[in-house]
Amino acid sequence: MMEFAKYEATGNDFIMIDGLSDERQLSADLIRKLCDRRRGIGADGIIVMSRSSISDLRMHVFNADGGEAEMCGNGIRALFLFAMDRGVLSGREIKVETGAGEKTIEFSGICGDETVFAVDMGRPAYRHADIPMEGPPEAEAIGVEIPLDGQTLKATCVSMGNPHCVVFVENAAEYPVGKIGPQVENHALFPLRTNVEFVEVRDRERLVVRVWERGVGETLACGTGACASLVASKLNQECGDRATVIVPGGPLEVRWEEGPVFLTGPARHVYDGMIEVAE
Repeated sequence: MMEFAKYEATGNDFIMIDGLSDERQLSADLIRKLCDRRRGIGADGIIVMSRSSISDLRMHVFNADGGEAEMCGNGIRALFLFAMDRGVLSGREIKVETGAGEKTIEFSGICGDETVFAVDMGRPAYRHADIPMEGPPEAEAIGVEIPLDGQTLKATCVSMGNPHCVVFVENAAEYPVGKIGPQVENHALFPLRTNVEFVEVRDRERLVVRVWERGVGETLACGTGACASLVASKLNQECGDRATVIVPGGPLEVRWEEGPVFLTGPARHVYDGMIEVAE
């Protein structure tokens, strides 16, 4: 039997596993089975909380397809709440080791049944080599053209420790995300595949975003995607230093001046459980 907890952050839902007490290794096949919404627990991904030699905690993020992601802006908020609920850490600020480097996250307060956290997401990067994507390594990936069957998309690509491709659209609600998202995710331009954000600029302080998440599909939210959306919007002079990024799961507050990007949003405990898994 394996103990787990279910958490969500702006509708992005995760199976949380306490790797401090259960150090079993998760195979890609087991991850896919656990994330299956019909035959398993169901989730966008799995987060394993484990020990770190350089930070307060280590976060491993696994997408629903079994692959490991570098970073998850919604997941790291769920991790802090999970650690708080378990009594693992006390204090208002922790440092978390991730596949995209060490991140600092601060407890901001409680609003209703949600706990709000602010995350220092690190500096964005937008050279081809940083994403990574094909093309001149040092060139900035702003306004690049992505040829698809029957059309060419113009996009701005950003690394938030993981790859993102941001496409500006007139109407996010009506855009064929389910058709275009997987084509861009698996495009030959992106050797590690990419997350894809479809951004409708409502005004300079509000962005409406739908996300096609690498290895998952369309999700209700993506924290790194919200950050990439603001960065790309600012680089294209569509907004200023901060904006409310409205994803289907709710609003996220994002700020980027000249250094790191800051993401503020909620996380919530849903339930705890036990599941039988093959050893």
